[in-house]
Amino acid sequence: MTTTQNPQEPTTPTTADLMTDQEPFLSLHTTVVLLTAIVIGFVIGGLTTFTGVPVAAAVIAGTTSAGVSIPVLRTLIR
Repeated sequence: MTTTQNPQEPTTPTTADLMTDQEPFLSLHTTVVLLTAIVIGFVIGGLTTFTGVPVAAAVIAGTTSAGVSIPVLRTLIR
């Protein structure tokens, strides 16, 4: 006596299966460094605004301070 098996349909991976196999977009170290640099940029930009300079100069000061702080933060935060 033989029994027949029903052909099984191929299963497609679910979103949860795909998410567990992938690496994160940014590492924890990179995220902490970038968020800290953004906070530094906002603080410096805000303080520069309070001195009475034009807003464009405050934005430039904040952006510059955020950009300059990234290499320093990268070596300080491990």
